[in-house]
Amino acid sequence: MEELLEILEDIDPDIDYTTADHLIDGKLLDSFSIVSLVSEIANTFDIEISPKYLVPENFNSAAAMWSMICRLREEE
Repeated sequence: MEELLEILEDIDPDIDYTTADHLIDGKLLDSFSIVSLVSEIANTFDIEISPKYLVPENFNSAAAMWSMICRLREEE
């Protein structure tokens, strides 16, 4: 989870990712940030994030992203 938080903080250090639970719905992350985030997560955790996982529920919080990462690791 620490690696994920580092990725998120590199994208926007002004957001408190440990408590934010509306990153997409609250428009805290823009489309460019999301593209960068997906790429960084895929590279860092050596996973493929298929389009079916690109839904707000998986990116609204660091906890949701971590849950998705764990699921994808198990599938590979």
